[in-house]
Amino acid sequence: MAHRPGPLRLTGFALAQVALAVPTLVAATLVALGAGTAVVVVGIPVLLVGLPLLRWIADRHRAMAAATLAHPVPADRLPDDDLPLPARLATWGRDPMTWRELVWAVVSASVGLALSLAVVVLMLGVVTLVLWWFATPHLMRLRSVLDARLLSRGSHELLAERVQVLTETRAETVEDSAAELRRIERDLHDGAQARLVALQMSLGLARQLIDTDPVAARHLLAEASTTTGAALGDIRDVVRGIHPPVLADRGLAGAVQALALDLTVPVAVAGDLPDRPSAPVETAAYFAVLECLANVAKHAGAQQAWVELERRGDLLVVVVGDDGRGGADPSGGTGLRGVARRLAALDGSVRVSSPAGGPTLVTLEVPCESSSPRTTPSSATG
Repeated sequence: MAHRPGPLRLTGFALAQVALAVPTLVAATLVALGAGTAVVVVGIPVLLVGLPLLRWIADRHRAMAAATLAHPVPADRLPDDDLPLPARLATWGRDPMTWRELVWAVVSASVGLALSLAVVVLMLGVVTLVLWWFATPHLMRLRSVLDARLLSRGSHELLAERVQVLTETRAETVEDSAAELRRIERDLHDGAQARLVALQMSLGLARQLIDTDPVAARHLLAEASTTTGAALGDIRDVVRGIHPPVLADRGLAGAVQALALDLTVPVAVAGDLPDRPSAPVETAAYFAVLECLANVAKHAGAQQAWVELERRGDLLVVVVGDDGRGGADPSGGTGLRGVARRLAALDGSVRVSSPAGGPTLVTLEVPCESSSPRTTPSSATG
C-alpha cells in the first residue's frame, strides 16, 4: 500500500497550491481570451502562451493529488508529440481534457484555494495547531479529490469512449474484411483461374492431338506443365497475403527476419519471443511490420532500418525504426492509418515519433496471451 504524506508535507502542497492560484487564473483567462479570438488569428499567440501554462499547472496539481490520494491521476490527453504547430493547436482544441482543465482552473482558484488557505491559516495560529494537525489530511484529501475528479476522466466517460472505439473499429474491420475478400476474389479470378482455364484448354487440345500429331501434343503438355506451376505460384501468393506460411512455421520473429531479407534497405531484427502470441495477434503484428517496412523502403530515404520485438507481460511491443528523413504523418496517408485500424480491432495502439531529419520510430503495442512456446493453433497438426 502506498504511503500517504503527513501534515507537514500536505501543508507544503497547500502553500504551493496557494502560490499557483494567481498563475492558474492568468492561464485560464489567456485560454478563454485566445479561444474567443482565435478565429481572427489574434488569439493564436495568446493560446500558445495560455495553453502550455495551464497544462503545466494542471500537471503540478495532478502530481500533488496523486501523492495525497496515493493513486495515479492520469491526464489522458490526446497525443500531440512531433505534430506541427497548426496540428498541435487543433489537437489541443478538440481534446476534452483541455476544457476539463479550463473548468478545473476556475474551481481551483475558488473552492480549491479556500481549502488550501484553510490549511495554511490553521498552521499559523498557535491555538489551532492541534486542529491543523488533525484537519490538514482531511482538507487536503478533499482538495485532492476535487482536483482528481476534474483533471482526469471518470469511468463513465472512459466507458463511453471505449464503446465508441469498439463501434468504429468493428465497422472498419467489417469494411476491411469485405475489401480483403474482394481482393482475394480478384486475385484468384485474374491469376489462378485464368491459368487453370488455359490449362484445361491445353489439355483438351493435347488429348485431341495425341494420336494425330504427337509432337504438337507434347508441346501442349509442356505448356500445361508451365501453366500449372504458374497457377500454383499465384495461389501461393494469395495464401501468403492471408496468412504467410513462414509466420505459421517460424513465428513472428522468424517471419520478420525473413521479411527483412527481401527489402532493399538493410534491416536489423532484434528480440525473441519465447512464447508465441495467438494467431490473430501474430498475423496483425506481422502485417503491421510489413506496412511499416514498406513505408521505409518507399518514403523514408533511409540507409538502415531496425525492428525490435519484445513481450512486456501480456503486451506485445514492436518498434520499427529508420534513420531516414523523418516527418512521417500518420494522418497524411493510408498506410499508418491502416496499421492503426488493424491493431485497434485487437485493442492495440500505434505511436509515431518522426521529427524532421529523423529518426522515425513507430511503436506497435498489442495485448496478447501466449498460445504455446513454438506453435500456434494455425500451425498445429493433429
